[in-house]
Amino acid sequence: MLNISNKSVEKMMPQDRLYSLRSLRTPMAGKILARWLMGIGIIFFIILFAPWQQNIRGTGKITALNPANRPQTVETVIAGRIQTWKVNEGQYVSKGDTIAIVSEVKEKYFDPQLLVRLREVIASKESSLQSKDDKAKALRKQIAALHEAMRTKVEQSKAKLEAEQVKYNNAKNQFERNQKLFEAGNIPLTKFQDVEYKYQGAEADYVNAKIEIDRVQAEYLDKINKAESDLNNTLAEQFDTQAELAKLRNELVNMEIRSQQYVIRAPQNGFVVKASRAGIGETLKEGEPVCTIMPQSADVAVEMYVKAMDVPLISKGRKVRIEFDGFPALQFSGWPSVSVGSFGGLVEVIDFVNSKPGEFRILVVPDPNDDPWPRQIRNGSGTQGWVMLDDVPVWYEIWRQLNGFPPSLYEEPLDAQLASPEKPAKSK
Repeated sequence: MLNISNKSVEKMMPQDRLYSLRSLRTPMAGKILARWLMGIGIIFFIILFAPWQQNIRGTGKITALNPANRPQTVETVIAGRIQTWKVNEGQYVSKGDTIAIVSEVKEKYFDPQLLVRLREVIASKESSLQSKDDKAKALRKQIAALHEAMRTKVEQSKAKLEAEQVKYNNAKNQFERNQKLFEAGNIPLTKFQDVEYKYQGAEADYVNAKIEIDRVQAEYLDKINKAESDLNNTLAEQFDTQAELAKLRNELVNMEIRSQQYVIRAPQNGFVVKASRAGIGETLKEGEPVCTIMPQSADVAVEMYVKAMDVPLISKGRKVRIEFDGFPALQFSGWPSVSVGSFGGLVEVIDFVNSKPGEFRILVVPDPNDDPWPRQIRNGSGTQGWVMLDDVPVWYEIWRQLNGFPPSLYEEPLDAQLASPEKPAKSK
C-alpha cells in the first residue's frame, strides 16, 4: 500500500487474502539465495588474492633410476628350438639360474661329436705342422752342408789350379828354350816336337783346372738353389698350415662358446614376469626374446613427460607431488599443503632431447624429507605429477591459464646457474 494515510487497512484486509499483493512480496528463498550468492562472491573475491603455487603437470609411469633395475628382456644368442623350460612365470630366479634349454636347428651343428672331431683335425694339423718344421730344419742343414762342400771343392780346385799353373809355367819355359835351340839347329825336330807336345798338354791341363773351379761352383750352386726352393715351399706350406690351424682353433672356440649358449641363464636376480614363447618345440631366431625378468630392487623413480614449453622452468632438485594409480588421493595442485594421498618427489634427471613430439622426459625420485612411497607400487604403473614452482595470486593463475601463458619464473633454475660461466669482473 502507499501508506499515505494514518489509518491502516491491513487489519481490515490482510495481504495474504489478496493475490496481487502476495505476488509482489519478495520470497524468503530468494533472500536466502541472495545472501548465499553474496557470501560466495565475497569468499571468491578473497580467494582471488590467496597465494597459489604454480606447477607443471605431467603424466608418466613408475620405473627405476638405474637402468640395470628396469625390466630386462632375456634373449637367445643363437637360433634354436625350445627343448625344456626350467622356470615358471612369477618365479624368483638368481643370477646364473637356468631359464630354458634350446636344441640346435642348423644342420651344420647337428653332429653331437663335432667338438671331438674338430680337436682331432687340430691334432692332425699340429702333427703336419711339426713334420713341415722338421723338414725345414733338415733343408737348412742340407743347405749349410752344400755351402761347406762347395767351399771345400773350390779350395781343392784352386790348389789343383795352382799346381797346373806351375806345371804349365815350367813347360812353357822349357818350350821356349828348346825352340831357340831348335831354331839354332842344336836339337833335332823330334825332340822339339816332344817338348812342344808336353807344353800343349800342360796348357790344356791348366785351362781345364780353371774351368773346373767354375764347374764345381755351378754344380753346388744348383744343388743349393734347389734345396732353398724346397725350403721356401716347405715354409709356405708351413704358413698355410698355421693359418688353417688358427682358423680351426677359432672355430673350436666358437663351437665351445656356442655349446654353452644352449642353456639360457638369468643375467641377474629377479622375477620371471613374462615368457615370450610358450610350449616345447617353438623355434627361436638369434636375438629373439625368451622372457622378461623384473629385478628385485628398491630403486624406484617416476618417468614423467612434460610439455616442451615448460622444460626451461624445471631444474634438478625441484619438488614434485605425485599421485599413483590405485591409491586414492585428493590433490590441490596449487595448495599442496592441503592435498591428501599424494607423495613427494624430487627432479633427478631432465632429458636433453625430446622423447615424444613436443614432450620431454624427466625422472623423479622419492623426497627423503617426505612420506616414503608405497611399497605396493609396481613398475609400469601410471602416475600423475605436478612439478611445483613459485607462488602467485590465484587471479594471476586464472588469467595465465585462460591466455595459455607458461608459468612465471622469478629465479633462474639451479641447473642454469650451475651451467652458466661466471661473468668476468670489469677492469677499473
